[in-house]
Amino acid sequence: MGTLSDKVVITCALTGVVANRSQCPYIPYTPEEIAEEALRAYNAGASVVHIHAREDDGSPTMRVEVYQKIYDEVRKRCPVLINFSTGAIGIPKEMRIAHIPAVKPDIAALNMGTMNYAKYSPRRKNFVFAFEFLNPIEEIIYYLKVMKENGVQPECECFDVGHLETVYPLMDMGLLENFQVSCILGVVGGIQATARNLAHMSSLVPPGIPWEVIGISLDQWMLCAAALTLGGNIRVGLEDNFYLAPDVMAKSNAELVEKAVRMARDIGREPATVEEARILLKLPAR
Repeated sequence: MGTLSDKVVITCALTGVVANRSQCPYIPYTPEEIAEEALRAYNAGASVVHIHAREDDGSPTMRVEVYQKIYDEVRKRCPVLINFSTGAIGIPKEMRIAHIPAVKPDIAALNMGTMNYAKYSPRRKNFVFAFEFLNPIEEIIYYLKVMKENGVQPECECFDVGHLETVYPLMDMGLLENFQVSCILGVVGGIQATARNLAHMSSLVPPGIPWEVIGISLDQWMLCAAALTLGGNIRVGLEDNFYLAPDVMAKSNAELVEKAVRMARDIGREPATVEEARILLKLPAR
């Protein structure tokens, strides 16, 4: 089975906040649906699930009680590590992170910089969406203090090189100690999705800090291949990409995880179990 260094942590981003069922009918909305998708992803080989909360009609929400319900429903079904988002637009910082000290997931995603956040359709010659995503440093510091006080590990989501380099002063301040880095490629406003760019970003991750790649749309698979070769972890899921191949839509998050598992095994890496992922990500025992 190889050594622990041969293992890869596979994260599955189950639902996201932008996509809806008119685009992909398999996106889960309710806590029960999200938890069922978490179970399927776990059984397929994911050791972490990344979750945005939604109301039952699919609209995004930051309500603590919804996050609590999701957490409870996932825990009823499987021991997968839980990563909750703190990403939101136009919501006060206190609301964006209220669910983290209340529910205390294993991991909390933290966006590391302000940016234009958009997706462009060459076919339509227009933007599918375009937002201004505000994440000023003073708010990042606030979120990090809350996470540290509650024993929740930050996942520093970096959409560009400057976002990644922001971790260094925060480490010097003592705010970032035990954390992980996500290199996100393919969002318009962030760094372009190329293997060369991923190699550069991953080289800037502080020594000893675990990192993963998050690729948007079909570029996800090329970037997963690059990350697996570079020794990184990988994330798949309906939040980031609907397709197993051009025009072949996945019918569940589990199908995306299954492809990621095959890719890992093809180059001699084995999916990490939850227990192994906890060690690799340096998560405290729960």
